[in-house]
Amino acid sequence: MALAKEKKETIIKQFELHEGDTGSPEVQIALISERLASLNAHFQTHKKDFNSRRGLLILVGQRRRLLSYLKKSDQGRYEKLIKEIGIRK
Repeated sequence: MALAKEKKETIIKQFELHEGDTGSPEVQIALISERLASLNAHFQTHKKDFNSRRGLLILVGQRRRLLSYLKKSDQGRYEKLIKEIGIRK
């Protein structure tokens, strides 16, 4: 379930550190969070789709690893990101 091109571009523009930035942890975490939200909506109607659920768990782990990397490397950017995305407390 890929994101729409327009939606992906708006997320990249919102979280990029410089022009054309797609590899920074902020952008990657934001894109993964959006994919997780769309998968959660998918599971509301397709409760027995276990193959997609495996993909969801892989994405959750990937986002967790990126968040822990960002937290270790730059605490300020980490806190700003989790407030903007609305994850954790």
